[in-house]
Amino acid sequence: MLGFVETRSVSPVFVGRAEELEILNDALARAAAGEPQALLIGGEAGVGKTRLVEEFATAACRAGAVVALGGCVEIGADGLPFAPFSTALRALRRELPEELAAAAAGQEEELTRLLPELGESTGGRHDEEGMARLFELTARVLERVAADRTVVVALEDLHWADASTRHLLAYLFRTLRTGRLVVLATYRADDIHRRHPLRPLLAELDRLRTVRRVELGRFNREEVGRQIAGILAAEPDPTQVDDIFERSDGNAFFVEELAVCAHEGCGTGLTDSLRDLLLVRVEGLSEIAQRVARIVAEGGSTVEYRLLAAVARLAEDDLIEALRAAVNANILLATPTGDGYRFRHSLVREAVSDDLLPGERSRLNRRYAEALEADPALVPADERVMRLASYWYHAHNAAKALPAVLDASVEARCRHAYSEQLRLLERAMELWDTAPEDVRDQLRPIDYTEVYPPCGCDPATTPLRYLDLMAEAAVAGRLSGERERALKITKRALHLLEDEGDPLRAAWFWVQRSRLVQALARGDGWKELATAQELVRGLPPSEVHAEVLTNVAGWSMLHEPGPDALSAAERAVEYARMVGVREIELNARLTLGGLMVDAGSVEAGLAEMYEVKERALAEGVSFVAGRAYVNLPSALDAVGRTREAVPLLEEGLTFTRRFGQLDSEAWVWANLSESLYSLGRWDEAADAAASALRVGHSAKPQSGGALCLAHLALGRGDLAEAARQLAAARGYLGTHDPMPQYTLLLSRIAIGMAVGEGRLLDARAELARALDAGFPTGTQRHAWPLLLAATTAEADASGLPAVAQGRTDVLERLREAVKKTTTDTPIWLAHEQWVRAELARAEGLDTADTWSDVVTAFECLDRPYDLARVRHRLATALLAAGGEDERDRAAELLRLAHAVAGHLGARPLSDSVALLAQRARLTLSRVPEPRAADPAEALGLTGRERDVLRLVAAGRTNRQIAEELFISPKTASVHVSNILAKLGVSGRGEAAAVAHRLRLFPADVLRSTR
Repeated sequence: MLGFVETRSVSPVFVGRAEELEILNDALARAAAGEPQALLIGGEAGVGKTRLVEEFATAACRAGAVVALGGCVEIGADGLPFAPFSTALRALRRELPEELAAAAAGQEEELTRLLPELGESTGGRHDEEGMARLFELTARVLERVAADRTVVVALEDLHWADASTRHLLAYLFRTLRTGRLVVLATYRADDIHRRHPLRPLLAELDRLRTVRRVELGRFNREEVGRQIAGILAAEPDPTQVDDIFERSDGNAFFVEELAVCAHEGCGTGLTDSLRDLLLVRVEGLSEIAQRVARIVAEGGSTVEYRLLAAVARLAEDDLIEALRAAVNANILLATPTGDGYRFRHSLVREAVSDDLLPGERSRLNRRYAEALEADPALVPADERVMRLASYWYHAHNAAKALPAVLDASVEARCRHAYSEQLRLLERAMELWDTAPEDVRDQLRPIDYTEVYPPCGCDPATTPLRYLDLMAEAAVAGRLSGERERALKITKRALHLLEDEGDPLRAAWFWVQRSRLVQALARGDGWKELATAQELVRGLPPSEVHAEVLTNVAGWSMLHEPGPDALSAAERAVEYARMVGVREIELNARLTLGGLMVDAGSVEAGLAEMYEVKERALAEGVSFVAGRAYVNLPSALDAVGRTREAVPLLEEGLTFTRRFGQLDSEAWVWANLSESLYSLGRWDEAADAAASALRVGHSAKPQSGGALCLAHLALGRGDLAEAARQLAAARGYLGTHDPMPQYTLLLSRIAIGMAVGEGRLLDARAELARALDAGFPTGTQRHAWPLLLAATTAEADASGLPAVAQGRTDVLERLREAVKKTTTDTPIWLAHEQWVRAELARAEGLDTADTWSDVVTAFECLDRPYDLARVRHRLATALLAAGGEDERDRAAELLRLAHAVAGHLGARPLSDSVALLAQRARLTLSRVPEPRAADPAEALGLTGRERDVLRLVAAGRTNRQIAEELFISPKTASVHVSNILAKLGVSGRGEAAAVAHRLRLFPADVLRSTR
């Protein structure tokens, strides 16, 4: 009977948890309907989280879902980077090999950081978007795999998760929007103390309405009785149930342990100490079996059989018998793959590990390390380096641990696990002084550093220095978001460099400090860059020199564009070429091209930017290519070549999505919104701006979307929305790092809002601040609209006594600003004419001829809204002049302006046109000519709904519709629902049939759509 009980300490009957299972099954049903689900399951250790997940996984498989399980791996006190995701993706690859391969197609190299089986990784570029790029690609792979089937990804033991795993999980929970996918994670609630690294993540996820929390409580007495009955395969004595319920307090795992102990006759003398309770059955094993259990406990969450054999140094028969005894006692379990062992419950492993003596723990770790060094094939290849580093570190052998930890830091960097890289580098710095000097002398920078350029020495022969580690750690901190730690490291490094006379290394650290200061909102970073520039002044060309100059040029382009910035960019290109640093050269050339456009060399500057884009694409320099897709279309739009910019921006969206460049994608969306606004495609502009806000990884890229939405709201007369978006943009931008391109945009919108609310004096104050700051070279694209908003406000307010004071001075300042602001392209020449016409109107000196010239200038440009506004002004002047010919011409101009305003939803312009027409007794509508009835109009479909229906009829999904029309999948879904309601049909197929029956779209249009 005893043997039977030993193999049945886990009840075969699943007890309770009906409410929790209902939540999980509901999530599965929602996911099957195409709505991704995110769940967190919390509870104290031993309460039954794993059993609940197992029951749910079994039910999900019965329902046809594919289940991928992954667990956070702990080795000593360390977690393996991305371990649960690697395990889950490996499970998906086993279950759905073709589907996963198709989903990862083209991105295998990047995804090898999570799943090495996909191929070889070359390391790639390491930048602020590196981790975000990997996260976006992971999300996209999961969405694609779950497009046609329900997939459950379950991650256990999140309390052990490394920082990279936590960040990836948070990203998935925030961004998954499509696919039949359930992502759930479990964690120990009682382990989450105030300083636990999981605590901030849980707080963040609590704020997401899309994440459901499931808290597992303890069993009540009835449930404990049913659990004991399942374990004993017999109805227990009520007194025994009362005793076990009281002592276990309803914890499922403690119920199991107490039930087994009671059945074995050891229950009466059992101590109340938790650790002793957990050790009781371990101490009942033979001495050899106890020894094996101690070895497994120190090896990590799971220990491979061959590694265990090498460490235990027992005869094979003795080892197998010891393992059999531990398995029969339900202390150890064989792993699902059958090649190793783990403790059935982590609480027992922790208790056994805690019971080890300090010297015993070090000895076991040393044996693990020695065994792994002797035969690296004992553990999976993707875990080998990390585990060896952990074993040597916990063996307290600095000579062996230092190189092993450094090797592990390189592995973490290659996987974009920058938080783990930082932790390992800090561990290496801790070991540095205790490691023997001859060991340190054998280490080389070329083996362990990547971001830190050689400063006048040969990295293949020069020993690794402590400063090299600090440099690598500073960048790892910046890339992982641990900017405070990185800033402290740079401060310490610069302190060490004060007496070394090494200007190149010092300059490099000052560049890093500049980036960190800006990212932490501690300043604009110029002081630090200027220090770096001074340090390299007069030194021979070097990679550091080129990088400093490139950063100075980039900073100047954004903060103080002009001749000095242009000169810095030219020198950066020259130095990069001299030292053969291609990526820095392309990056500097892109900056140079933009500055050339700003300086008036439009064609030469654009040609340079086009060439950089093509070279970056051809050479695989994705960072520069992504930046080119932002800056080149922006430069085109700045000179009025907006139609040329839009296809480039659409191409840029494809590129940035492919490479997971979230911030670059957000900038592209914001620039596309601005271009679509100019072209009179306001609905699409709003969708693009919303996309910029949605995908932006950092604050500044999101500000572009908010500014575009604020501008649109002003044009449509929604002052409340404009105020909300303006406040959001200011929040994203902060006050620590002002740049003209943003301050001028903010001022223009603030002036528009003040005017719309009747606060002209506030508008004048905002204008004064902008004029005091001045308009640097290259800011004319923002300066002219600001000047136009101010002069229009003054002209509209002419004759109002309340604002008469100071009016003359304001107009004079505006005239002076007009004289100084650049007009180097047709678009800004047209704006100059418009602003001068408004100044004339402000003084009552404008005529029909004045406005006729402005209209003529804008008729050559792709600016329908601006053209409608100046036509309104010309119509006003014509009506003031009198005469029938003038009235007829004014009526036509007002009709055209009113049609544009109505199409755009520009209510203030529409109201102004209608009021003028009413005063002049003009009709804004022509007598319509008889025409064939439009079935779509008869059905009440809007223009956008017609576009959506065309794509539905062509068989497109909501996601495909969203991508083609540059709207979100959610917006596409709303349009489809509205269409189904208006057509009176129940599904997409019926809607397509109606479209075909009524011949709403020619067959050739549908064929081209396909």
